[in-house]
Amino acid sequence: MSIDGPILHADLDSFYASVEQRDEPRLRGRPVIVGGGVVLAASYEAKAFGVRTAMGGAQARRLCPHAIVVPPRMRAYSAASKAVFAVFEHTTPLVEGLSIDEAFLDVGGLARISGTPPEIAARLRRDVAEQVGLPITVGVARTKFLAKVASGVAKPDGLLVVPHTGELAFLHPLPVERLWGVGKVTSAKLRERGITTVRQVAELPEVDLVSMLGRGAGQHLHALAHNRDPRPVQTGRRRRSMGAQRALGRGRHSPTELDAMLVALVDRLARRLRAAKRVCRVIVLRLRFADFTRATRSRTLTEATDHTETILATARKLLTEAQPTIYARGLTLIGASLSDLSGHGAVQLALPFDAQDTDALDTTLDTVRDRFGSAAITRAVLLGRDPGVSVPLLPD
Repeated sequence: MSIDGPILHADLDSFYASVEQRDEPRLRGRPVIVGGGVVLAASYEAKAFGVRTAMGGAQARRLCPHAIVVPPRMRAYSAASKAVFAVFEHTTPLVEGLSIDEAFLDVGGLARISGTPPEIAARLRRDVAEQVGLPITVGVARTKFLAKVASGVAKPDGLLVVPHTGELAFLHPLPVERLWGVGKVTSAKLRERGITTVRQVAELPEVDLVSMLGRGAGQHLHALAHNRDPRPVQTGRRRRSMGAQRALGRGRHSPTELDAMLVALVDRLARRLRAAKRVCRVIVLRLRFADFTRATRSRTLTEATDHTETILATARKLLTEAQPTIYARGLTLIGASLSDLSGHGAVQLALPFDAQDTDALDTTLDTVRDRFGSAAITRAVLLGRDPGVSVPLLPD
């Protein structure tokens, strides 16, 4: 009987940059930055100089002046993602996509036809390299959480197997930031109290973590520090939310500019919402400031909707409320997301004007954009403005 966990976490390495290096031989082994104004992706050669995703292009070029900057090619990334997921689905029918470049795979029960989990993982990496031409890192463990941690430790282009008998020996020496949910704020709270490793989190009574971080976060981290994660790999699971964001760099942006960016984001999201035949109840505005702090503001509607104008009016109110903070701190990223999603049959929020007219308008605009492209019809406020990069996504 194998002592290796049945769950694989497969994660492509520096996905966009790796596709560029695959398709252009002169870029291989060279520092590559995808995106000019804002870094969308960086090769590991560029990351070695401190270049990171969402960093301003000017700062990235100062850190790595000999980097080769290339424009993003979203169609190429989408095609590569589909090819990789075809390999995943050939490996096992139990695939849970997390994003276009990572997924969980459950390979339990395949021992007789495919071999042990480590053998399947090694073959998966080989198949992706041979069939798609991209490096991929795989973590193998008993739980989804630990498999994801293992792939993170194994990067780049690695394979790491965590056997049942060595789970806590592997997990506990790691820094607290390896725990899901530990971002900069939680990390600072823990480190202020001298808690720097997962072992120290595990040694704390749950009640102390709850007192320190709140009930949800405290219970969550206490469970993960003991590798308690009962979640199965879920196939065909629909998104609980959908979002879009725009990195801005470090320059000052007027309220008019930010409003136009928000309009573009909401237009894109509302169209996705209708294409997925879903409605939302919660509108969320996400901000990242120049001092690296983040803020999230949300509003819950009384009834679900997929109307662009209703969603936009709510998002604009949230942005207006945040303007004093934006003015004081500066803004480097703006994002919007829609959550509490349900099927299209849910009751929809009535607009202050005829909802049937709004439905007809949204449907007509969607039809024209589907036929002639997303730029065929646009708002006047967006004319002449950079629409930002539309990132390829898993189906909604």
